[in-house]
Amino acid sequence: MHTPRTALTTLRPSLLRPSLPVVRAVKDFASAFLHGSEELKEEARAQHSKLVGRNKYVHEFQKHKILPQHVEQYKELIAGYYKGIHESPEFDARLTGSFEVVVGEVDTIVHVFEYQGFEGFERQKQAIRESKGHLQFFNKEILPLIQSRTSQLNSEFKFLPAMGPQERGGLYELRTYDLKPGSLLEWEESWRVGLEARIKAGHSPAGAWFSQVGQLHQVHMMWHYDSLEQRRDRRSRSWEHQQWASTVARTTKLCNAMHTNILKPLPFSPLR
Repeated sequence: MHTPRTALTTLRPSLLRPSLPVVRAVKDFASAFLHGSEELKEEARAQHSKLVGRNKYVHEFQKHKILPQHVEQYKELIAGYYKGIHESPEFDARLTGSFEVVVGEVDTIVHVFEYQGFEGFERQKQAIRESKGHLQFFNKEILPLIQSRTSQLNSEFKFLPAMGPQERGGLYELRTYDLKPGSLLEWEESWRVGLEARIKAGHSPAGAWFSQVGQLHQVHMMWHYDSLEQRRDRRSRSWEHQQWASTVARTTKLCNAMHTNILKPLPFSPLR
């Protein structure tokens, strides 16, 4: 007996296959359900920043890797160039510190600038581009001395605003932690406790930041020491406090990597 063809079997195969937009929508929904949508991830990152950040200033970390044979020439030229920007009434870019790496990434200079939020950063960069001679001088005289350079925008942690301009002598240590994505809140909660133990052991913190633009999921801590020997002593004394041991146990598992550089302030650095 002949079986009648149903309406479904008479449809063309192309009509039975979902369209590409539908397939993409389903995949996007599944991805958002399993992993969180990009919009939700961005909102979560913003919430984390509000919870842990001071949200008053943006600090730009500039790293200039200098050609070894030109380090001294670079330091001489950059002193006049950055002091000019820092002191000029045309700009609202405050140089917080300029440092030479003496142990770690040698032949590298680290500059820290402070801006009035992201809007202030964009406004000052535009003003420098439009100013007479500033950018031209940098491109002609300084840029050829630089092997590579990076820029990163960071926010201060609420629990430790950056130290203001002052002359202390000695050296600084910049420690950088590459965190696992999503671990910033847990890291901050643990470190607030650990910081108390470090201060009890005689450590002198100079600032704490987390990255917002550039290399993400990074935390920076800056410490001041009179010498490397004092650093060794203070770090040893930290382990006498249970708070510090507990902090290390909790935060180590949140890190993918850690880096440290010993910095010597340049003569024109406001923090030195």
